Amino acid sequence: MYALVESGSITKIFTNPKGFVLNNNQYPADIFSKWTKDEKEAIGIYEVETDNTNFKDEKWYTNTNESYAFGSGKVTRSWGTATAKAHADSLFTAQDETDGLGTEGDVKVEGLKTVLIRTIKQQAAGILQDTDWYIVRKADAGTAVPSAITTHRAAVRTKAASMETAITNAADTPALETLYTYTEQEDGSVTRPLGELPVLEA
Repeated sequence: MYALVESGSITKIFTNPKGFVLNNNQYPADIFSKWTKDEKEAIGIYEVETDNTNFKDEKWYTNTNESYAFGSGKVTRSWGTATAKAHADSLFTAQDETDGLGTEGDVKVEGLKTVLIRTIKQQAAGILQDTDWYIVRKADAGTAVPSAITTHRAAVRTKAASMETAITNAADTPALETLYTYTEQEDGSVTRPLGELPVLEA
């Protein structure tokens, strides 16, 4: 990514190399790859440096629009302070109900906790679905469910419940993010505080 700087101000951003006209001169797109850094800067073309200091994971935060600044001989792209997404549901108020927007106390906008817990439930249901046929066969034909299957299904439900509790108990959005942050262990594996739902080994 490049920026055109004229009289100390950024006048154009090039997200991709392309030809352009500057001071009545036509420049081809290949100057971005063929010209040296000094040659490009001599006509006001600067490679954009990115400052990710304030940029945060968009799963958990809403970032500001990016902005560009020229100073000390370089162009920098950066973001303002990110805002954490709501971890709890927001509800319709009495005024909302008066205004015909919804019923007081009902969920207006789902928070991250609701979304994450629903995902856990869906994942658990998907894992259990693989062994549901044992339960159907037991109901239809009376064939006993193998103990390994019973144990596995109970483990899935137990782990899902503990994961949902951890999400519910998280104090805020950063705490939720921490639950999902993977770290590498000494053996090279990666784990997260929330853990994972158990899968049935072949």
